[in-house]
Amino acid sequence: MNGPNRADELERLSRLYAGFAADEARAECPIYERLAFGVSESDPLREFLAALPAASRQPNLFFAAVRHLHGVPDDAAALAAVVAADGPRIARLMLSRTTQTNEPARCAVLLPLLAQLPQPLALLEVGASAGLCLLPDRYGYDYGAVRLDPPAAAAPVFPCAVSGPAPLPRTVPDIVWRRGLDLNPLDIASDGDIAWLETLVWPGQDARLRKLRAALAIARNDRPEVVRGDLLVDLPRLMASAPGNATLVVFHTAVLAYVRPRERRSRFAAAMRGSAAVWISNEAPAVFPDLVTGAPPAPAPGRFLLMQDGVPLAWTAAHGQALDWFGPR
Repeated sequence: MNGPNRADELERLSRLYAGFAADEARAECPIYERLAFGVSESDPLREFLAALPAASRQPNLFFAAVRHLHGVPDDAAALAAVVAADGPRIARLMLSRTTQTNEPARCAVLLPLLAQLPQPLALLEVGASAGLCLLPDRYGYDYGAVRLDPPAAAAPVFPCAVSGPAPLPRTVPDIVWRRGLDLNPLDIASDGDIAWLETLVWPGQDARLRKLRAALAIARNDRPEVVRGDLLVDLPRLMASAPGNATLVVFHTAVLAYVRPRERRSRFAAAMRGSAAVWISNEAPAVFPDLVTGAPPAPAPGRFLLMQDGVPLAWTAAHGQALDWFGPR
């Protein structure tokens, strides 16, 4: 691709990486902030990324692939040198993997909704990765005003800063059935899959990595079933297999942005609204832009919008570390 179209592609990449640096990495991961800003201004790095399919150009995927193979570069110049020396292998890894950041701490922002539903629950997660978010009853939570200790001493406790009249749970939900659906599930018995999952934790976030490993240990002893399949084709069959004496909850978090084109997301949303399941969505606001009009401005960049059955209820931090509730208690 040459000419104006190529220039447009490179400009889109500049905006993508500069936006990631400013809205997601800033205050969370200084090295990724610097690298992302560097990519946004680097012709060789943007040219490398432009040669990949659009779905494989995300900053998280690029930085994780480089880190997986070479560690974390000190700056954009070092990153460009690594890509110049080993670009084909980095590209192959980016094409064979997806981000699939299976962040169990996101259960902290889901729990207030799950705990107030009619019990018991049947959980069905779309984009489940390794299935760690299917185990919210196996973890502990610290909301400041309310703390829920985990059922096992070795289980992680996830802190979550809360603002607004959130219906903080006093106990974990009663879950009698759980399934996951993913185009490419990660296998918690696979060393390669787990190594990739750990690489997706950003540099310097040692506490987050420790909690991920603790959640993986829980999952190995109580492994949730994650089925390979497509959300529009295979989800109805899974929903039909849920027990009839439990409240069926279909949920997803930081997944639908990767479902393209947008028309497929709209079809999924329509199917959820027409189903008998409770639908919980925790996604970037751009995923369902027509629903964001019911929400106040986000308190910080990079926030996800938490919704139940298409009704906005709260803004959440990307890794479950904050819940800004604006819905009814």
